[in-house]
Amino acid sequence: MRRHPRRGEAGREVSEAPAGRGTTAAGASERGAEVGRRIGVGLMYGLFKPRVLGSWRVPATGPVILAVNHAHNVDGPMVMGVAPRPTHFLIKKEAFVGPLGPFLDGIGQVKVDRSGADRTAITRALGVLDQGGVLGIFPEGTRGEGDFASLRAGLAYFAVRAGAPIVPVAVLGSTDRRGRLIKQLPPLRSRVDVVFGDPFDAGDGTGRRTRKALDEATVRIQGRLAAHLENARRLTGR
Repeated sequence: MRRHPRRGEAGREVSEAPAGRGTTAAGASERGAEVGRRIGVGLMYGLFKPRVLGSWRVPATGPVILAVNHAHNVDGPMVMGVAPRPTHFLIKKEAFVGPLGPFLDGIGQVKVDRSGADRTAITRALGVLDQGGVLGIFPEGTRGEGDFASLRAGLAYFAVRAGAPIVPVAVLGSTDRRGRLIKQLPPLRSRVDVVFGDPFDAGDGTGRRTRKALDEATVRIQGRLAAHLENARRLTGR
């Protein structure tokens, strides 16, 4: 696949990491992600009481991006455990420490260096989508209020580049209270709501992948994610 030179001016193509079918590393295999999903099911339903709404909205086949709000460390594992398909999350490299590193690799998660353009992570993430898999992204980039108020451009790039629909996901209740036994987690057996929204396309229909097109896509995405979060709060009463 040819590379496009990166330019700063609007109207020029944004550079792409080489990716294609079969380029996904072994750690991002569908089999590993399925193992991770099963572990997530056991842990999340064993420790908490997930209430899942709208999971049927996730397309049963083909590439999909789950755009998840991020207010607590449990949000990613929660989505892995309740999503109807195995999910490969983009996870900061700082989480791949000690024995957790090989474990995350083994269950198909994608390590990303947030200090710059991590071409290896980009290639692996695009490989997941090119092979028809599910890529999980925290579009806010880091844990915060979980309100989709500040989005990075990476989500738009992956969605437009791969032509993959985005499914907004709202995780609510993970930060309501701190656990008594393990303060870093929500209280055991507490309810956590996970609401899946309708899939949508991020592009404008022209197929453009210019810097301006991606900036415009990011604005559209933010509006859809914020609207989904508002609707999810209304549905769950949170």
